[in-house]
Amino acid sequence: METVWKRVFAAAMAAVMTVALIPAGQAYAEPVSSQASSEIQEAAPINPGAATEGMTYEEAMQASYDIPPDTNSLEGWPQGPQVYSSAAIVMDMNSGAIVYGKKTDDAHYPASITKMLTALVALENASLDDEITFSQESIDILRSDYASIGMRPGEVISLNDAMYGMLLASGNEVAYAIAENVGRKMGGGYDTFIQEMNDRARELGCTGSNWVNANGLQDPLHYTTAHDMALIVSELYKHEEFRTITRTLNYTIGPTNLVSESRTFQQNHKMLWPQHSRYYEYCTGGKTGYTDDSRTTLVTTADNGTLELVAVLLRDDGNVYDDTRAIMDYAFNNFSKTPLNEQTKPEEVRSYTSDEAYVLLPEGIDFSSLDHETSVTDEKTAAGRITFYYKGQNVGGADVTLTPEYVEETTGYTTRPKVDNPAGTPDTAQEGGIPVLRILAIGAVAFVLAAFLFFVMALRYRAMKRKKRAIMRRRRRQAQMRRYARTGRDPRREEYIRTRHNNRR
Repeated sequence: METVWKRVFAAAMAAVMTVALIPAGQAYAEPVSSQASSEIQEAAPINPGAATEGMTYEEAMQASYDIPPDTNSLEGWPQGPQVYSSAAIVMDMNSGAIVYGKKTDDAHYPASITKMLTALVALENASLDDEITFSQESIDILRSDYASIGMRPGEVISLNDAMYGMLLASGNEVAYAIAENVGRKMGGGYDTFIQEMNDRARELGCTGSNWVNANGLQDPLHYTTAHDMALIVSELYKHEEFRTITRTLNYTIGPTNLVSESRTFQQNHKMLWPQHSRYYEYCTGGKTGYTDDSRTTLVTTADNGTLELVAVLLRDDGNVYDDTRAIMDYAFNNFSKTPLNEQTKPEEVRSYTSDEAYVLLPEGIDFSSLDHETSVTDEKTAAGRITFYYKGQNVGGADVTLTPEYVEETTGYTTRPKVDNPAGTPDTAQEGGIPVLRILAIGAVAFVLAAFLFFVMALRYRAMKRKKRAIMRRRRRQAQMRRYARTGRDPRREEYIRTRHNNRR
């Protein structure tokens, strides 16, 4: 009997081990996907003046002015002013709303407004206390008509001083030296910095730009768009150091290791000077630019206490400051915030990251008339970005937390772990990396085994009790027989007489 139980027990244990070792599909908590590397397209030269070839200067300027802003064609949109620039934009720096746009995606030469992207990359990859050493190469790029603050090879200043020299005085050798030194800190050199300019621009959503130098000196492969430039400046404006530098009117660099005299220079953006006829009370900074090929370019930031806007004008042969004032006033006077928390949220949005999120709308356009696009920025945290549109026009966006259902539907990622199921069997969840079906199977076999062992032990216990009682009876009979042999009295006869006697009573 004991041999039989051992065989049964061995068979049960074999069943448990078989279930535990059943091969399972590859388990994962998110879909496995190959991330395609983004290919950088080779840049091609542009010809921004092709539309006006053969025209006189005045004819070309008038032809540019006669092109109305694209936003004027929107139904119900307030009519914006015409400007002399070939491309122009006014964008809200916080929501990304574009309230004024003229050829915003056309490529043009940026000239010295390039230095705003140089400033962004420098601030993100270095400290203002870092030293900037001027190489011979940084000085050799200069021509007699190039903007410069007179630096010498081997001269050393701080990055903080260099930023003022680049953004206020537009020093071209300074921009080169910043790129060279910060590029070394990044583990490479000047070319490393230029590559980061392109990479960072793409990260910000720029689609029509190509950067080949840090200062904006003319190159047919160096260009940008009004929209791309607005994205760059909006990111740069988040840095308090930049906001401090860009509104400064005068700055002095003290004596250096090679020069015993101080250098003082002034802000070039005329809208910042209270005494100037071009002064604009809401202006908080910006950057000027000019080359013979780019014509005048201008970036301006402005804050009226309610909205923080950036205006970008490219290839402007009129008065760029008058054009900037006109489109800034248009934006401030015709658009106001519509808080998103006061509107019905799209079903895929669980919450807005900021309670102050908003869109910019003109009077007469209701939030209910807007469309929207939603993207997932981090599937693991359900982070996303929502952008609202009025007839295709960006009126603002916000960071959001998305519903798990939307993230799963859009990306395939789910917080409910899944198991790969190539065999077509029912999907199962997993706990601690082991599929639940296997856990349940093991548990069921273990339960049956435990019940079986309990039953076996119970049977053995009952058998032992029966055996013990039989031994006791046998011992009593043997004792009685020994007593009969000594006394001659039959114990069985005496028991029979006692039983009859008791029954009669």
